[in-house]
Amino acid sequence: MASFGSIRSEIFDKEEKKQQYQAHILGLNAYDRHKKFLKDYVSYYGGEGQKQEKLPVKTDQDTLREGYRFIRSEEDDMDTSWEQRLVKRYYNKLFKEYCIADMSHYKTGKIGLRWRTEKEVTSGKGQFVCGNKHCSEEEGLSSYEVNFAYFEAGENKQALVKLVTCERCAKKLLYKKLKEKEKEESKRREKEEHQKKREREETDDDDTRKDYERGKGKKLSTSTGDGKADEEDNFDEFLQGMFP
Repeated sequence: MASFGSIRSEIFDKEEKKQQYQAHILGLNAYDRHKKFLKDYVSYYGGEGQKQEKLPVKTDQDTLREGYRFIRSEEDDMDTSWEQRLVKRYYNKLFKEYCIADMSHYKTGKIGLRWRTEKEVTSGKGQFVCGNKHCSEEEGLSSYEVNFAYFEAGENKQALVKLVTCERCAKKLLYKKLKEKEKEESKRREKEEHQKKREREETDDDDTRKDYERGKGKKLSTSTGDGKADEEDNFDEFLQGMFP
């Protein structure tokens, strides 16, 4: 049985190694961390650099493809090493975090989505490079959450995934929604103009009616009598100033 001192020393060494690893990766930018994690993943789990061995009839890659699931559970990350768990979780997350889009028919609102190939994951396509299949822009990238419907293991599934695009491709992604918004805005403006026009017409009709009624009233007042009453009023006003 291992002594308490040896166990404590082992724990201390693991924690020190973990802190050193953390300190190192924290000093890297996102893309450099990405490259380091993938390099460590290959080192821990094999990859292109370890394919020189004689392959069995059923390769590990065949087994991986048979058992691969787009959405993985945390039970898949049971490695004892902290570094191994970190890089494996990062590697697995890459396959369910970002997708690639085919925007060839974006004007009809049809955007094709698929998850990334291993080569695209390694190169950073869809993460550090625009996720549009036919775009290689690396500047001005933004991330959008999209609903990804797919068929896997005999089932129809769907998941929310991220699509990273440049500004130009973002307009393609949102093209249909933007057009619908423009159409609604145009209808709203037309409705407002129609309402204003109707209000102006009603105001003009009301003014015309009032003018007509005022004119009619004046005509009636001047058409009564023979004018004698008006002459008498003028006389009274003229004589008023002549008497104390």
